[in-house]
Amino acid sequence: MPYTKLKRRHIIRHQIHRLTSSEYARIFVLRTIGNFLLLSALFLLAKTFYYPVREEVKYFIDKETNTKYVVGPAAPSVPTPAPKGFLAKTFHLSGTQVLTPVDPNFDIIIPKIGANSRIIPNVNAANEADYLAALKKGVAHTAGTAFPGEGGHIYLFAHSTDYFWNVTAYNAVFYLLYKLKNGDEVDLFYKGQRYVYKVIGQAIVDPSEIQYMTRKTNREFLTLQTCWPPGTTLKRLLVFAVRVSE
Repeated sequence: MPYTKLKRRHIIRHQIHRLTSSEYARIFVLRTIGNFLLLSALFLLAKTFYYPVREEVKYFIDKETNTKYVVGPAAPSVPTPAPKGFLAKTFHLSGTQVLTPVDPNFDIIIPKIGANSRIIPNVNAANEADYLAALKKGVAHTAGTAFPGEGGHIYLFAHSTDYFWNVTAYNAVFYLLYKLKNGDEVDLFYKGQRYVYKVIGQAIVDPSEIQYMTRKTNREFLTLQTCWPPGTTLKRLLVFAVRVSE
């Protein structure tokens, strides 16, 4: 080994031996704090992105394996053959998944994205404490808008707070709402009865554009709202649907 390397190592060992107990303690504390901050950052990242990533992965697997979601009463009486793809075999997925309402008194099911949640009625969209409490339980129905079957405008929302790390608490239900296209189905259950709607459009708007909440309509109209991008309050993603004639 070259002389310079030996000399450098000798100097380092000599400096280490000269450290006092207080200096050792200071180094230990600094390392502990550094490790704690690193672990905390990793925890926050995992907490923030767990549900969004889970939803995206689930959607990807469903698409690759041709898994279809059907709503309770619409489930086929004869089981659908399981897909033959690699992912289907790996995860033991069946061809059809049946979604039954969490709460038949008021519930939303969106088959394309596998969303299924109870709806909290008559939530004051202007009262932060009111709607945040509701969003922890499910999707919020805006007070003053119609209920299914009344022929008016129904306004439902599930969105995040001002802080990105709360996306998992408030935005998971509608996280994949952006994947809906014209013609996709949205099902509402109200007082035990099922109401079917078809998507007719989308819009990304500013939070100040509240006219979408109070819009007038001559047919039964449904608006679904979430924050956009997820975890922020910069914009609103709105999905519009109309009721399918019985």
